Amino acid sequence: MAEDSRITSSALETMALGKGLSAKLVPPKIVVLSGDLGAGKTTLVKGIVDGLKAAPTAQVTSPTFTLVHEYRSPQIDIYHIDLYRIQTLRELETLGLDDLVGERSLLLIEWGEKFERFRRECDVEISLQPMGENKRRILVRSRDNDH
Repeated sequence: MAEDSRITSSALETMALGKGLSAKLVPPKIVVLSGDLGAGKTTLVKGIVDGLKAAPTAQVTSPTFTLVHEYRSPQIDIYHIDLYRIQTLRELETLGLDDLVGERSLLLIEWGEKFERFRRECDVEISLQPMGENKRRILVRSRDNDH
């Protein structure tokens, strides 16, 4: 398992890191993003989505209440998923996430660590840990060597 740790000092740096990571997130992939509320998970996703030319950063928002946001480019289908409010396997099953998995799919799952299934199935784990007001440590663990 490859592991990389970075520290960012602003939202712009976090988005830039996401943009840099995007080149290595070739579908199909499942990515679990973990970190407390406000840790910067959606900010990182903004950079990833922008880097893959699926949507500009201003259009990328947290799917906390809608649960899934979809962004598409000619080459990739990105699903930004937030499981913060999902508490049970039954609730998870009603989302139909298995239907989103495909050769063109990149699933970016916030709070995916709540469910053993995603810890087992994910290709990449990204953990964001705040280290002050704007500073955060971002740890990227990849199961394969393409990160």
